Amino acid sequence: MTDWTRRGFLRAGAFAGLGLGDILRGVALAGQDGGVAPPRAKALIHIFLPGGMAHQETFDPKPYSPVSYRGEVRTIGTSLPGIRFGQHLKRTAKIADRLTVIRSFTHGEADHDRGVHNMLTGYRPSPAVVYPSLGSVVSHELGSRHSLPPYVCVPNLPNVFAGTGYLSASYAPFALGDDPSRKNFKVRDLDLPKGVDADRFERRRGMLDTIDRGFDVADGVDGVEAMYSFYERAYDLLASQDAKDAFKIGAEDAKVRDRYGRTAPGQRLLLARRLVEAGVRYVTVTVGGWDHHERISRSMGRQLPPLDKAYSALIEDLDASGRLDETLVVLSTEFGRSPKVNKTGGRDHWPGVFSVVLAGGGVKRGYVHGASDSTASAVDKKAVGPEDLARTIYTLIGVDPDKALMAGGNRPVRLVKGGRVLHDVLA
Repeated sequence: MTDWTRRGFLRAGAFAGLGLGDILRGVALAGQDGGVAPPRAKALIHIFLPGGMAHQETFDPKPYSPVSYRGEVRTIGTSLPGIRFGQHLKRTAKIADRLTVIRSFTHGEADHDRGVHNMLTGYRPSPAVVYPSLGSVVSHELGSRHSLPPYVCVPNLPNVFAGTGYLSASYAPFALGDDPSRKNFKVRDLDLPKGVDADRFERRRGMLDTIDRGFDVADGVDGVEAMYSFYERAYDLLASQDAKDAFKIGAEDAKVRDRYGRTAPGQRLLLARRLVEAGVRYVTVTVGGWDHHERISRSMGRQLPPLDKAYSALIEDLDASGRLDETLVVLSTEFGRSPKVNKTGGRDHWPGVFSVVLAGGGVKRGYVHGASDSTASAVDKKAVGPEDLARTIYTLIGVDPDKALMAGGNRPVRLVKGGRVLHDVLA
């Protein structure tokens, strides 16, 4: 519980008969003021794979099940004894000893949008309220650093559920408006317009401030406050060369860009690394196209290698620089794929069980959590749901998951409803 202090946890452990290991773990997680523990992660990169990436062809293959279940994609060994991945994750297999693979993720939504809502907000969909994304909550709770937006989507907002929900539009993500894999990539609104120098810009800003002071009566109106917030963030970004430089992927050494791959996954993940190094707190990177209802084997052979190359390069770079332990990297999708291959050689929507991969930021290295059954149809042990992942992410990044924020109608809503911190995955 997040309202325990360290001293309180020790006292409770003594009376409850907890072992020393349990008590020390609880002390490490319990906070001093209101129960919020010091953050283990300073930033988070969420690699989101919309469409529903198959777990059978990637992180949870079933090589000994009938071919109608296991499919045509072969498996390969990893750096973890006894753990196998799909054959197209060759580079990721070599760094498996730096990952936590959750093979028992589950929820009940087979619709794309509802599944995305689960994964990006930590909440089951509701007709009564639109919940904020984890990124917007982090923006609300932790704010910006080094004149950079706290929450950035690369290249764009993947779904409406990556937005602010019931929170003010002030906490919306900064979307690039362009893809860093394009030759002439240019982030919108990052530079002054042509013909406007710094002096002219400051004069315009002064005039706008004068006008704004005449509209104080509008304070408290979300649209107006969001507009003010947008302007202030834009001013900070335009005024800070270091902040602007973080977005300039062309400044990277050509060999580094090649190592990530001159592909959409490669350049998007490279830019995400640059952004968290510069001070962005939460980066959502979208790499889509995983809705494989037909010919899944051929599609995986085409789509997985670029992602494999980019993802492994990201983890290796963060680890080499010493930043992996303070950067939580989450790789997820909205649901898995059906246990049996269908008549067109594909797999259909399946929320019963699928895989999520974590790295860095306070989670274990070289750990597999939970399991699916022999045909990857259902959770066999240690089920994990969206609220569990959200509670764990908030805890690691230093946000109290039990804090209540105000939704419409002046109604308090907790950041996470239910769920548990995944203590087994924590380092």
